[in-house]
Amino acid sequence: MRIISWNVNGLRALHKKGYWESIFEMNPDIFCIQETKSSPDQLPDEVRNPPGFFAYFDSSKVRKGYSGVASYFKVKPKEVWSGLKNEDFSKEGRIISADLGSILLCNVYFPNGGGGPERLKYKLDFYEEFLDLIESYRKKGKEIIFCGDVNTAHKAIDLARPKENEKNTGFLPEERAWLDKVVSKGYVDVFRHFYPDKAQVYTYWDMKTFSRDRNVGWRIDYFFVSNALIPKVESVRVHDLVFGSDHCPIELTIGL
Repeated sequence: MRIISWNVNGLRALHKKGYWESIFEMNPDIFCIQETKSSPDQLPDEVRNPPGFFAYFDSSKVRKGYSGVASYFKVKPKEVWSGLKNEDFSKEGRIISADLGSILLCNVYFPNGGGGPERLKYKLDFYEEFLDLIESYRKKGKEIIFCGDVNTAHKAIDLARPKENEKNTGFLPEERAWLDKVVSKGYVDVFRHFYPDKAQVYTYWDMKTFSRDRNVGWRIDYFFVSNALIPKVESVRVHDLVFGSDHCPIELTIGL
């Protein structure tokens, strides 16, 4: 099973710029999109209902053109739902969870911590609420895959300029500590598991400073899986030569 995850920074813009087709050239079985910045009624039919896929959307209820996630499946999941238990974390359109039988797959656009202390608290609280969700399903016997834009670089190797960003959101100690906690609970950053020392591999670049041209980036998009799934992972890739967004797609192939 091939899963593609991509923060597209605007699904309508991606389609308009002609990058929509590039997704399906990767032949995904599941395609998880973050930051759609749209609701289904704003999308052309080939994006809203692509042939051969079941499509699900979670859009922002607080303002238009903001946040949003979408998940596409070749095989219809047993159940799909959006949001978290706390309604405060369900209004921005940030999560779609899917029951795939023995596996719970979560497509998540985690909040950015910029904008002051209140927004950073929101991000950290969202993190904890999400961890509670996946832990509750593990206790029910599910294995977990979660993917998306986590909006935090975990280690110094995961961004080009760690020293300069130690006091910036996305690399704050408290944000990184949550990823430490995720790992301590038995979830594995698949890319770093297979490539523990591979540097200068990033998934996000600031467009305003043309940082992609110089590869001054951040690895903030991830696949995490519960420990028991690691032997089933066949490959993990960062498609850093695929354009259309300030993020690039990431790919997980897993035998299930």
